[in-house]
Amino acid sequence: MSIVLKHAKIYTGETVIPDGYIRFDQKIEAVGPVADFRPLPADQVHVVTGRTIVPGFIDVHSHGGYGYDSMDGDPDQINEMVNHMVYEGITSLFPTTMTQSNQAIDHAMRGIAVAAERNPIIQGVHLEGPFIAAVFKGAQPEKYIKDPDVELLDHWNRLSGNRVKLITYAPEDAGAQKFESYCLAHGIVPSVGHSNATRAQLLASRATHVTHLYNAQRGLHHREPGVTGHAMLEDNLYCELICDGFHIVPDMVKLAYQQKGSHRLELVTDAMRAKGMPEGVSELGGQKVIVKDRQARLESGNLAGSVLRYDEAFRNVIAFTGCDVNDAVQMSAVNQAAEFGLDQKGKLTVGRDADLNLLTADLHLMATYSLGRRFAHDKH
Repeated sequence: MSIVLKHAKIYTGETVIPDGYIRFDQKIEAVGPVADFRPLPADQVHVVTGRTIVPGFIDVHSHGGYGYDSMDGDPDQINEMVNHMVYEGITSLFPTTMTQSNQAIDHAMRGIAVAAERNPIIQGVHLEGPFIAAVFKGAQPEKYIKDPDVELLDHWNRLSGNRVKLITYAPEDAGAQKFESYCLAHGIVPSVGHSNATRAQLLASRATHVTHLYNAQRGLHHREPGVTGHAMLEDNLYCELICDGFHIVPDMVKLAYQQKGSHRLELVTDAMRAKGMPEGVSELGGQKVIVKDRQARLESGNLAGSVLRYDEAFRNVIAFTGCDVNDAVQMSAVNQAAEFGLDQKGKLTVGRDADLNLLTADLHLMATYSLGRRFAHDKH
């Protein structure tokens, strides 16, 4: 039996169909204008007039939420965390680690590997740290920071089942060139983040991605472009944006959009354990976090990840930049699938996985389909 959603405005990631239909089971079987629709005996047809359909969201930077954290390393809890995130429209996720002891990262990698065997929403791992710069540690514990280490990265990659797809590191640190060579040889995207690198150092690096643009990095200065200026100047760099209105004020989101365009920006949540939980005291990497007014901060005042839902980020980027839904689709699914080789994800085209979001006219989630399985949002 195939599901058909009919009379929706469909953003496929390649084109916009003003009055369209999409037929799918676990894979997309057909998509096109309603005028071309021919019912099949096994079709289960739903008329969704006035609704919008977009590809499922891909979050490549998320530490946790709903009381769970990737670093806990418990496969059951990681699985539960991921299943909660579907209700934000996320259909592909890179559970993200942080700077901790080697043993703690070992534990996380093993747990994520087991969870990924069960849960196809887990499409990779983002290793954030510990190979970063202390001066821009953000909410990463300084005592565990170390120089890039190929042997350690290889060890963690193997523990994850070779699932590391993205690594945040400081390219100015000793050993970075050898480290980058390993990444490029093993399909891992090297991302500059928590870095004090200068423009000259970055031009010598092979980083192709920027972790949470503007945040925890050498900022833009008129005599030294830093990480932020380098990100703006280099057309080939993909840049993450945390569009919660706190990590980046709306005007600076708009500046990044005007400079980079939708084809090189990727919405991320950088969410932590407290997302989806009552405000108050939480935890990140053994550090006390206070969540108040939708912001998560260490006792020092540093932002400690976010409590941002992905569907909020999707609406926010439109509100902050004035971009259209097609651009938001580019930044929430198409770019991530292209950058990380997720060939079955990111677009609503025949043969790809049936990962899609059904939205109201004002872009609030009604339902998410992950590999064709429906998750209704009236419960969340």
